[in-house]
Amino acid sequence: MNDQRIAVITDSGADVDATFARVHDVRVVPLRIIYSDGSTFQSGVDISPDEVVRRLAEEIPTTSLPSPKQIQATIEQARDDGYQSAVVVTIASALSATNQTAHMVAESMDFPVTVVDTKSIGMMAGFVVERAVEMIEAGVPYEELGNRLADVAEKTDVFFAVKSLEYLYKGGRINKHIYRIGSMLNIKPVLTCDEGGYYVMAKKARGWEKALSTMVELCAEKAGRYERCHIGLCASINTKDLLDDLEARIREKVPNVASVQRYELSADLLVHTGPDLVGMGAQEA
Repeated sequence: MNDQRIAVITDSGADVDATFARVHDVRVVPLRIIYSDGSTFQSGVDISPDEVVRRLAEEIPTTSLPSPKQIQATIEQARDDGYQSAVVVTIASALSATNQTAHMVAESMDFPVTVVDTKSIGMMAGFVVERAVEMIEAGVPYEELGNRLADVAEKTDVFFAVKSLEYLYKGGRINKHIYRIGSMLNIKPVLTCDEGGYYVMAKKARGWEKALSTMVELCAEKAGRYERCHIGLCASINTKDLLDDLEARIREKVPNVASVQRYELSADLLVHTGPDLVGMGAQEA
């Protein structure tokens, strides 16, 4: 427990390194993965990314945000464990109602809770969670955390590409315009989260290799704004072999790298992206 007794809570759509979460007591509320036969699983708890990919050939499941009861129970458990306040850091409110639900729960509780919208997803939302931990352990007062983390979120960018946009489209994460572009003439859009946290097309590329090069260029451009930066790399099960090359490319283009962290996509995010995603992001260090 940190000296300030401020709990850090997030959802499984924000990929936080498991060891980091365990060492710093970051509490993760899992999203749910639901199949048509009625079976429901908690992401990262009782279903793995491998299992989701194996079953994609049979069915693309749906996902559901944590229930208010789950979020409340997690906050109450932190309070019972001796924490005196909590910061709940969620994936973009534009992509999931988890943030709104956390706000609703926080307002109903007689316990100080600050809810932060990362306006991002996956590893880069996880980077905001890590900065929350670092601020708390460095002694940043609870009352300052909301504004400080909102500033961190604005200086955090994510880019990703997928071989097939089918999963994002069927999951309602991208509109028909982006889907149609991606279905034409081998166009592979590089996607990002805009200032509101919505998925938008950052740039079009023709072919998979060009999409990877474009993603590196876009990430390097963002990273160049900062004196030092953290870089995140992520991949799905079918694209993990690309990470060594991508790290070499970004290090060549970005001399101001403070750290590079790698992540494998979580089970709930795989539902919406499919097994062939590669992502990259930059955050001011």
